[in-house]
Amino acid sequence: MTQRRLILVRHAKTEQGSPDIARALTERGRRDAREIGRWLAATDNVPDQVALSPSVRTRQTWEIAAEQLKSAPTVREDQRIYDNSVGNLLAIIRDTEPSVRTLAIVGHSPSVHGCAVGLLGGVGGDAAEELQEFPTATIAVFAVDGDWNEAGSAPATLVAVTTCRG
Repeated sequence: MTQRRLILVRHAKTEQGSPDIARALTERGRRDAREIGRWLAATDNVPDQVALSPSVRTRQTWEIAAEQLKSAPTVREDQRIYDNSVGNLLAIIRDTEPSVRTLAIVGHSPSVHGCAVGLLGGVGGDAAEELQEFPTATIAVFAVDGDWNEAGSAPATLVAVTTCRG
């Protein structure tokens, strides 16, 4: 059975204001985004493909994080991430090409957090405890058995979760 890796990232800290889609990272957010990239590189969790919300804050989070990586994954924006529903995130995962071994989604609360909890498939214990909160600049890494189009139909294994602060 093929094992794939899914990386869910909540964007780094942003400024307040509107319009919402144009909110940029704060200075702390920029530092945290760099730390996201450092953590991904240090733990060998570099994606083949990244799906981003079209918001300024998710694009900035990924652009700054990617500066820390040795290779540049394919990046695509997807409006469904900004629409902020767990169902949309699962649809994006299921739509991923079979050639992608590691997929990262950079998105928003509450959908990224809800998707992470949902991928556990009701499994409690330490993994559920680790996902109690999902603040900005948090990363959850899952091992997903089978094909992408099966994501969510069986529990995934939480490999790591961390909140990056720079």
